[in-house]
Amino acid sequence: MERELEVLVEAVRKAGAKVRELVRDGFEVQTKSDHSPVTTVDHEVNRILHEMQCREFPQDGWLSEESPDDPARLTHARVWIVDPIDGTKALMNRMPEFCISAALVERGAPVVAAILNPSTDELFTAVRGGGLFLNGARVTLSTAHDFNPVIMVNAREFRINRWSTLAETTQCRPMYSIANALALAAAGRVQAVFTIEPENEWDLAAGVLLIEESGGAISDAAGKPFAFNRPSPRLRGVIAVAATSDKDLRANLQTYAEQARSQPEKKQATP
Repeated sequence: MERELEVLVEAVRKAGAKVRELVRDGFEVQTKSDHSPVTTVDHEVNRILHEMQCREFPQDGWLSEESPDDPARLTHARVWIVDPIDGTKALMNRMPEFCISAALVERGAPVVAAILNPSTDELFTAVRGGGLFLNGARVTLSTAHDFNPVIMVNAREFRINRWSTLAETTQCRPMYSIANALALAAAGRVQAVFTIEPENEWDLAAGVLLIEESGGAISDAAGKPFAFNRPSPRLRGVIAVAATSDKDLRANLQTYAEQARSQPEKKQATP
């Protein structure tokens, strides 16, 4: 998979340069049919990466948030799964958490992945079985244990205080790009990523491989492993823990997820 990684890194770096150019010079914002925002930045990154796939790997399938879903992808053993900009609202607000997320999935499992934060110019990459890399250098995690773990949670869940009890013993922080959060967890900069909200395959495919190659653990909110390139690319939440996290953290988060799914949603407190 070294050629695939090399080609992907080149395309993602090219896309990242385009992102910085558009952020500097200005971009347009539109509203999609589901009322979510999309920008010319999203479209440009999508174009660059799709052209890479069509030119270099025309035999593979394609699934992207910003491309019409072609059911033909289901007939391919290999599919590129891409979120051109994960965290579009963060991009619009110039928050340095948005990122480009891309993965090659083979028979349902990610085998090559890249997540680039254009604001910090940090590119996390992995090939299955090869470990985690940051800007081409292998990431070696510290064995130091954090007794006050940082857990990245869905921004909406943070607003409605869904994890108020969890926040009594941990530092819960809202995430505005789950792909970026997964990259940070893979690198051991935060200890977990946690949400029971639905996610899309393109949000997670690259991050799943980064977590696994760093020695961490990741599953959906029900504790089940992820399988990608399914007819409906929707997934049931995320529980991801860093390789450096406390050994009981994953089980504790699983318990919180089970309790939250069985209870009515908490209402946001009135100021």
